[in-house]
Amino acid sequence: MMVDLGAFSDEKFDAKKWINTACQSRHPQDPLEKHLVDLEMKLQMMSEEISASLEEQSAAVLLRVPRATRDVIRLRDDAISLRTSVSAILHKLKKAEGSAAESIAALAKVDTVKHRMEAAYETLQDAAGLTQLSSTVEDVFASGDLQRAAETLANMRHCLAAVGEVAEFANVRKQLEVLEDRLDAMVQPRLTDALSNRKVDVAQDLRGILIRIGRFKSLETHYTKVHLKPIKQLWDDFESRQKANKVSSDVKEGERVTSGDELPFSLSMVSFSSWLPSFYDELLLYLEQEWKWCMVSFPDDYRSLVPKLLIETTTAVSGSFVSRINLATGDAVPETKALAKGILDILSGDMPKGIKIEARHLEALIELHNMTSTFARNIQHLFSESELNILFDTLKAVHSPYETFKRRYGQMERAILSSEIGKLDLRGAVARGIGAQGIELSETVRRMEESIPQVIVFLEAAVERCINLTGGSEADELLLALDDIMLQYISNLQETLKSLRVVCGVYNAADGPGSKKETGLDKKEGVHHPRKVDLISNDEEWSIVQSALQILTVADCLTSRSSVFEASLRSTLARLSTTLALSVFGSHLDQNQLHVTSDDVSGELTSVGRAALDVATIRLVDAPEKARKLFNLLEQSKDPRFHALPVASQRVSAFAETVNELVYDVLISKVRQRLSDVSRMPVWSSVDEPSAFALPSFSAYPQPHVTSVGEYLLTLPQQLEPLAEGSGVAGDDTNAEEAQYFATEWMFKVAEGATAIYLEQLRGIQYITDRGAQQLSVDIEYLSNVLSALSMPIPIVLSTFQTCLSTPRDQLSDLIKSDSGNELDLPTANLVCKMRSMNVEH
Repeated sequence: MMVDLGAFSDEKFDAKKWINTACQSRHPQDPLEKHLVDLEMKLQMMSEEISASLEEQSAAVLLRVPRATRDVIRLRDDAISLRTSVSAILHKLKKAEGSAAESIAALAKVDTVKHRMEAAYETLQDAAGLTQLSSTVEDVFASGDLQRAAETLANMRHCLAAVGEVAEFANVRKQLEVLEDRLDAMVQPRLTDALSNRKVDVAQDLRGILIRIGRFKSLETHYTKVHLKPIKQLWDDFESRQKANKVSSDVKEGERVTSGDELPFSLSMVSFSSWLPSFYDELLLYLEQEWKWCMVSFPDDYRSLVPKLLIETTTAVSGSFVSRINLATGDAVPETKALAKGILDILSGDMPKGIKIEARHLEALIELHNMTSTFARNIQHLFSESELNILFDTLKAVHSPYETFKRRYGQMERAILSSEIGKLDLRGAVARGIGAQGIELSETVRRMEESIPQVIVFLEAAVERCINLTGGSEADELLLALDDIMLQYISNLQETLKSLRVVCGVYNAADGPGSKKETGLDKKEGVHHPRKVDLISNDEEWSIVQSALQILTVADCLTSRSSVFEASLRSTLARLSTTLALSVFGSHLDQNQLHVTSDDVSGELTSVGRAALDVATIRLVDAPEKARKLFNLLEQSKDPRFHALPVASQRVSAFAETVNELVYDVLISKVRQRLSDVSRMPVWSSVDEPSAFALPSFSAYPQPHVTSVGEYLLTLPQQLEPLAEGSGVAGDDTNAEEAQYFATEWMFKVAEGATAIYLEQLRGIQYITDRGAQQLSVDIEYLSNVLSALSMPIPIVLSTFQTCLSTPRDQLSDLIKSDSGNELDLPTANLVCKMRSMNVEH
């Protein structure tokens, strides 16, 4: 049996558990006592072996201790000896340093003198060499060896730089400049031949000569001059073709007139918009060929030479480019095409009256701009190896012909939108007789409602034009134009509302004479002229009411559509803040300058800067003040409280208020007309006529004017519900409660107004008899029942009138004294007492 000693080293060793485990491992046939005796014997023997091993190892350790102690003492002595030696060496070094400092300083002065003497010697050699070169340079030029001449001139310039400003060599400096110009002139013909005939080796040698004498600018200028001529011929090809077509057209026209042929002759004229893509294709092909050739011929300079060629090309054709763009925009509209005029001519006012900028003009400009943008993207890909500042200048030059138009974008957009708004016929129907007022009103309201989505389409098209033409760089001008145009449109709507007041018969004193001043009859300010209701049929009257209610739909549509459009504007501005990549130039914005150079951009930022070179960024980099204003606008647009069209938003709210006033005046006009003379009715002062017979007394009935108003109020909910369900207020079943609230709100508003008018008339009664009080009490009771049927609370003033008028005259004083203002309005109660010629002591 083997005993595992590993269990005894465990910190959680359990003796009982170990013994039980050992007993379980015995053979079933072995007696338990024998197994335990064997196990005890083995444990005792193993314990004795372990003890003997520990004694042996302990004795060996004790023998090694003295030897280890002697080794430690020896190492300590060696360390002390080494430290003493190092200290001695350091002391000697300090003494040597102090004694050698003066010697080193003296040697330094000697070395400085030596270098000065060597420099003076070299300067004297340069001066002697300059004199010799100056005397032999003419022989070098006479030999025709341009390389040697360039080397000689370079040595002369080096010698002059070494000599400095010495009066004796002033004439040599002037001579050197003349000789460099002379060598430059000798190089130019050969350089022209090398560039024209693609002679790589010759071009490289001549470049080396110009570089040697510091005339790299001369290489750029001459390279551009050589290649500008064929590109200019490509550009002038359009003018040549146009002139040839015109001459042919004139000849054919003369032949037609001579032969008496009545059939007109037409020769197709090539438009600039159809010719420009082919010009760009040929120019791009030419530049690609030059790029590849210069990569071999001028491997150090091709990244700047070819872009410089394109910049000079665009500068050379810029004036005629702007003129052609202007005429091409005019060709989009027959009227301006016939006059050979364009957008710039219209903006300058040099046009016959009636000709205005149209959207087609600007769309033609955008079409041309898109062609140029496509060419610019191809150029950016072709010149991708150029430095960022060179690429920026090149793309700026490509887009430069459109800058004249972009600076006047706001003016153009205002003119286009104003013209489109002016073409909207809001009124439509002409003034007619009274019997057709409802038809005229509904037609006008329909046209007003249909004009709103049309205007929104106009504004959305303007936003798209701004993005397409300026890339959003004129977003601030766009917002100003949109705000102004919305104001113009809302002003037109306001004027239409004024005319509708006349149609509805509720025009105020500013719209027509003869109206009475009503003070405090309703919540609205102004003077109203009630229409002649008696001349209008009931159906016609309700038709006017229905049409007036439809105006609420116009206000609701304008409010919702303008809010949605303004939200889309904010989203557009948020996208612009990303696409314009202004964050790339944020630091420059803070420093009042936006100049992109190769030093500003490196590593990963370079790729970001190249990606940001869109049409808007190119414009803004050179206009830091404009960029800062635009950046601030884009930052403000992120605020939920930001209004893209601040003034227009206020005017939309004002228009909605005006609509509500008009609708209210229309709805209340019948009430106002029916109750206009209540305070002066003779029934209030009537008395019972004496009679010799005992006649029965009959209950009083409500008077016609009150029943008419009550029937009108009870019918009003039926007129309001169709509007709530069909005007978009209800929309679907989920908004049924909102529709009901809409109808209830207007019903309560009209009922409150009718009550206010009636109460004002009651306050105007000077004297009332008992019979009149009985009749008025019945009228008020009827009106109160109508208000209750409409679920309206009865005003305490009205209930006070009814209570005080229905109370017998001899009991009224006690009623007022006993109430003490709990259920009665005391001022009203006192007024009733005054009407009934009673004095009440408080």
